[in-house]
Amino acid sequence: MDNNYSMLFPCPPSSSYTIPTTGLMNNSQSSNAFLDLKPSNNNDGEDVKGDEGNVKKKGEKKAKKPKYAFQTRSQVDILDDGYRWRKYGQKAVKNNKFPRSYYRCTHQGCNVKKQVQRLTKDEGVVVTTYEGVHTHPIEKTTDNFEHILSQMQIYTPF
Repeated sequence: MDNNYSMLFPCPPSSSYTIPTTGLMNNSQSSNAFLDLKPSNNNDGEDVKGDEGNVKKKGEKKAKKPKYAFQTRSQVDILDDGYRWRKYGQKAVKNNKFPRSYYRCTHQGCNVKKQVQRLTKDEGVVVTTYEGVHTHPIEKTTDNFEHILSQMQIYTPF
C-alpha cells in the first residue's frame, strides 16, 4: 500500500460538512486544528464558556463529524476493516430486533466511532456507520479487508 494516509471510504458525507481532499492528517499535524481559530469580535449574543475555555455564542452548534454508512452482506457482525476497535456500548433499537453496537478506535488520539447493526428486513445485511476520519494509517492490512471493500454498497438514508 503506497499511501497509508489515503482515505478508505471516499464518498460525500451525510451532512453539509466538507472534507479536505488531502485525505487523512499525518502525525505531525494537530487533530485539534480548529482550536487556533479566534472568535469574531461581534458580540451580538451572550458568550458561553465551552469545555476547553473556548468562547462560543449561546445556541451555537458544535461542528458535526462526517458520517459514512455502508451495507455489507455478511454472516458476522464484526467486519475486519484494518483498524482496532473497542466496544463501549450496545442498545436495543426501536422497530428492529437486532441491537446496535458502538465502537471507538483504540489508537491514541483518534476519535473515530462506528456503529454496527443488522437490518431487520434483510438479516444478511450489516449496516456499519463510521463517524469521523482516522488520524493514523491502517494498523493491519488483510486480504479479507480487500474482499469486504469490493462487496460494500453505500447506504445513505441520513
